[in-house]
Amino acid sequence: MLNSSSTFKKLPARYMAVVMPLILSSMMSAIVSLISTVKSLGLQPDLLGIWLGAWLISWIVAFPTVLIVLPIARRFALLFVQPPQP
Repeated sequence: MLNSSSTFKKLPARYMAVVMPLILSSMMSAIVSLISTVKSLGLQPDLLGIWLGAWLISWIVAFPTVLIVLPIARRFALLFVQPPQP
């Protein structure tokens, strides 16, 4: 787990709106494309290469989608959840 005392210089907080969707879309598209690739093709010797190609295409779609959809999802979630108190 990463800790706050790491030695590299961190980005300013204003970049969180891009960095968090970048990480989220990378992880989600990797998991979903791996499951879909294995389900479609089974375990094959060249599965890694096939999956990486599928993941790249998935991520190219997922990242801008998350940037657009995340604010909408937040507003929708606030219909069911109390907003955080300052």
